[in-house]
Amino acid sequence: MTPCSPRQGGFTLIEVLVAMTIAAVALMTAIRATTSLAVNAAELRARTLAQWSAENRLAQIRVAREWPNLGRRQFDCSQGGIGLLCREEVFQTPNPLFRRVEISVLDERASFRYARLVGFSTRQP
Repeated sequence: MTPCSPRQGGFTLIEVLVAMTIAAVALMTAIRATTSLAVNAAELRARTLAQWSAENRLAQIRVAREWPNLGRRQFDCSQGGIGLLCREEVFQTPNPLFRRVEISVLDERASFRYARLVGFSTRQP
């Protein structure tokens, strides 16, 4: 029989627990960063589609040479599978041949604004 040596190689329980704690914190940080990137990408996509919706409406007014009525109206302007609500507000300007058009694009519950665009419509004399 060989006698047990007082000093054997290996890790103590405390060292293993400290190493596992460090690994767990590192993994939680990585998961949090990945989740944040995914959320930011989804919001960027929604903001881009909202901007396109607002630009489309202003382009439609210009191409059709519309003279929009003063006031506010809302209409669905969903794009890319995302429910969007466009709010169009038309204001008088000091020049009677111009009207200011503000397009705000909100989520479908109208609780968060993704984009806002301002343009002008002209009346041809």
